[in-house]
Amino acid sequence: MDMRRVAIATLVAGVLDIASAFVFAGMNGGTPARVLAGIASGPFGPGVTQEPWAPALGLAIHFAIMTAMVAFYAALAARQSELLARLGPVLAGVGYGLLLYAFMYWVVLPLRWPDVHPVVDADRVAKAVFAHVVLVGLPIAFLIGPRRGALAAARA
Repeated sequence: MDMRRVAIATLVAGVLDIASAFVFAGMNGGTPARVLAGIASGPFGPGVTQEPWAPALGLAIHFAIMTAMVAFYAALAARQSELLARLGPVLAGVGYGLLLYAFMYWVVLPLRWPDVHPVVDADRVAKAVFAHVVLVGLPIAFLIGPRRGALAAARA
């Protein structure tokens, strides 16, 4: 696993994803600090949102989760490089983004907030799918995934 590529993919996908969360929250009157404090409340409960350091903790948690998402793809790419190369980064990225969306919105969030998840409102689902596919899955696939040329060169 190329840790430099993992770090770059984590930074790119992480910044794009959190920026979209800020924009979508802002469209509803939210603030970046509230978004980040909300992320912190996932593992630490709602009381943490009142702490002045909650946004920093939320940002750290966000990037820890993104690192896990990127590292998982990198491990998958190492084991299934021919399949991912045949799919190409677009199909692989869209597929991975959809898997990430499904796992986050239909497993992780319902476990933490069962009263409000899963979300089925079409607008919110569309925004979440967009973020996970376009801003997370595709960048990860392009930055981490194998390339057809690289596989051909490795076989030669």
